[in-house]
Amino acid sequence: MTTTAPAAPAAADERKKSTGRFHGLMIRPEFGAVIAAIAMFAFFALIAPVILQPSSISTVLYGASTIGIMAVGVSLLMIGGEFDLSTGVAVISSGITASMFTWFFVTNVWVGVAVALAFSLGIGFINGVIFIKTRLPSFIVTLAMFLMLAGLNLALTRLIGGSVSTRPISDMDGFASAKVVFASSLMIGGVSVRISVLYWILLVIIASWVLHRTRIGNWIYAAGGDEESARSVGVPVVRTKIGLFMTVGFCAWVLGMHNLFAFNVVQSGEGVGNEFLYIIAAVIGGCLLTGGYGTAIGGALGALIFGMASRGIVYAQWNADWFQFFLGLMLLIATVLNLIVRRRAEAS
Repeated sequence: MTTTAPAAPAAADERKKSTGRFHGLMIRPEFGAVIAAIAMFAFFALIAPVILQPSSISTVLYGASTIGIMAVGVSLLMIGGEFDLSTGVAVISSGITASMFTWFFVTNVWVGVAVALAFSLGIGFINGVIFIKTRLPSFIVTLAMFLMLAGLNLALTRLIGGSVSTRPISDMDGFASAKVVFASSLMIGGVSVRISVLYWILLVIIASWVLHRTRIGNWIYAAGGDEESARSVGVPVVRTKIGLFMTVGFCAWVLGMHNLFAFNVVQSGEGVGNEFLYIIAAVIGGCLLTGGYGTAIGGALGALIFGMASRGIVYAQWNADWFQFFLGLMLLIATVLNLIVRRRAEAS
């Protein structure tokens, strides 16, 4: 009688090895930002307990939202492999456009809001088209746009309004309703929350859904990771990148309208330098300068960290000069953490 030897168990395919849920969380782009946000909150809660009060939480969230709204668009653009250095002045340009158009033509405020939306989307479209047509680095294209917008903001405001700030429009038709939409506050859980915070959260949710649940999200990651390979598999790189620049323009419009209706006037010289804050928030949140990696949630966490640091230093009664040091330190640490996380993700 012959016997058949039992078959040897098949070797497990190492490509299917389970890495575990915790390991999966560790290699996500925003993991470092989550740890940093928790650590910073705990730190300031210990040395400045006033940050736990409802009014302080409201202030921190509001400060984070003014960075976070733009960080959403900037994060998407950076994932797509490009930069926009005109974002800071583009926010101011949008507010100036709405205000000056309304005041000069004595029209309903909502008409000025619509014109500002068209203007902001147009700036994004122009940035994208020039970048695509010339193949110049987006850094150069948007730096040129930054200089042009900064000059136009100051020159046209002085030419039309005779001052470096726009004229008040609080007595114009439609201002009250526009203020409710763009600059009102709501009580949520005993905390007064500015509506800009809700717009920030909504933009993060939409951007995250687009990135992880739609074909457009795949296009964004592909265009930022390897543009030529993306083209070879049919990704519409041109449309994707122009759309990303226009998304940044839309975010600039949202924040510009909030600034206008929150303060009634817009100072033409403001916004310079804010573009770096938006990029820093995106980098702290896990977006790589080389593109193809990052999340919208990470950019939101980066903005939240910025908000906690800027107010926490004040609540701790430290010299505000230290804020720039902490900002640079956070950027350096975040960049190193992002590099480590990406290497682990690639190794997995």
